[in-house]
Amino acid sequence: MSKLEDALEGFDMDDLPEGDESMLEWWDFDDPAEMVDAVAGDIQFIIESALDARGDALLALPASDEAMPVLEALAEKQIKWKYVTIIPTDDLMVPLDDPRSHAKKLASLFLTRGARVLPLAPDHEDYHMAGAAADARLRDTKWPPDLVLLGMGPDGSTAGIMESADMEEALDGPAEKIAIGLLPEGGDTPLVTITKAAICQARTVVVLLKGAACQTILETEIEQGATSTTPIGRIFADLTVPVDIYVEN
Repeated sequence: MSKLEDALEGFDMDDLPEGDESMLEWWDFDDPAEMVDAVAGDIQFIIESALDARGDALLALPASDEAMPVLEALAEKQIKWKYVTIIPTDDLMVPLDDPRSHAKKLASLFLTRGARVLPLAPDHEDYHMAGAAADARLRDTKWPPDLVLLGMGPDGSTAGIMESADMEEALDGPAEKIAIGLLPEGGDTPLVTITKAAICQARTVVVLLKGAACQTILETEIEQGATSTTPIGRIFADLTVPVDIYVEN
């Protein structure tokens, strides 16, 4: 049984404090391989639960170096992949054959298994138009996602939401907007990212952290709640869904 199954076994919604329907669980690992197996196993459980409940599953996954070991282990699982759709949490506006393309990295793992992988960054020169096109494309999926998998930068950035002139739109734009284009501060390659609203609409959120320093940062941002100045803190302030945080010590 996976750690998520252990946590949910016997769980009663009546045991939650009134007005607080969120579930936040921390999992600490000293062995990186053990953590990879645990996260991949729990994502498999989320997928299979979605397939049992609705007949399909939608996942938003990062293609970062930190997430790739988990994704590689997940791709080896015996899952009915043809009923699974995968989108990147964010992607650079580069051609699909560019090695930096997150869609390309995800496709290399999951297309051969039979999953459907949707690019997030359409072929537009204007990143605002690309964001609008991605938003429309995601609305054609069976939204909301069953899982959003997140990492976190040392500055509290997550998905593609980071310091930029577009950050506030990604965090506090219209609730119905689930993807936007963003030009990172000091960067020359724009990207498309899912928004805070999109993340908060997910049925489950899983966060991957590396090191005690990252855990301390996230704990601080969670404590600050809506007053946090970082994307991760402001997202957590509005999350009301199950969240599992995995920390590699």
